[in-house]
Amino acid sequence: MTETQNGTVERTEAEWRQILTPDQYRVLREHGTERAGTSCHNAEKRPGTFHCAGCDAPLFENTTKFESGTGWPSFFDPIDGAVETKSDRSHWMVRTEVHCARCKGHLGHVFDDGPAPTGLRYCMNGVSLRFEPNT
Repeated sequence: MTETQNGTVERTEAEWRQILTPDQYRVLREHGTERAGTSCHNAEKRPGTFHCAGCDAPLFENTTKFESGTGWPSFFDPIDGAVETKSDRSHWMVRTEVHCARCKGHLGHVFDDGPAPTGLRYCMNGVSLRFEPNT
């Protein structure tokens, strides 16, 4: 693992495969999507923080999580500077991809149909997240 001067984390493909499960690798490194309704994080209600499963960067506070009815963990606001976005033109549509600002791992997509105060829905793959409850 290499941490660059700007704080990003870089690993070789072999290093990523060693630390991630096959499902995590497929989503975080190959831009995959988990099946709707399969994430254990959908029911998570405890106070705490969702971290990147690839590099452990804190991404979302549980206070920003909401039930979107989509089958994926959804949040209306990330932690400042935790995620980055870019245009995703795959699957014959234009969406906004969300990735971890630290390791560039694919997390999911953001849509403009979320609740106040942001109006955004960060629809995340649960396999790309690790939950850490407050102690």
